Amino acid sequence: MPQIITRIWHGTTKAEHSDAYLTFLEESGLTDYKNTEGNLSVEVSRKIEGDICHFWTVTKWRSYEDIKKFAGEDYEKAKYYPEDAKYLLHYEENVLHAETFSYR
Repeated sequence: MPQIITRIWHGTTKAEHSDAYLTFLEESGLTDYKNTEGNLSVEVSRKIEGDICHFWTVTKWRSYEDIKKFAGEDYEKAKYYPEDAKYLLHYEENVLHAETFSYR
């Protein structure tokens, strides 16, 4: 079974900014993910809890070397864009990487 690496990033916004931030993600990070060689898929999950909205980007990759093409050599660090400052409540320093196995 080929190894797949899943990269998960988490961030929070004000609930009132959830739609605007999703649009921003679609135009920035998600586009960059999809255009990076070795990216296999991109998903976004969000959950509104009161006045906070949680976002998770979940991407699947062929290898850690491919992840570095997106995130740089220090690929364990989260990648942010200048416009994130308009929306994010906190900047989480690291992302989660995990080996992924699919079964049908």
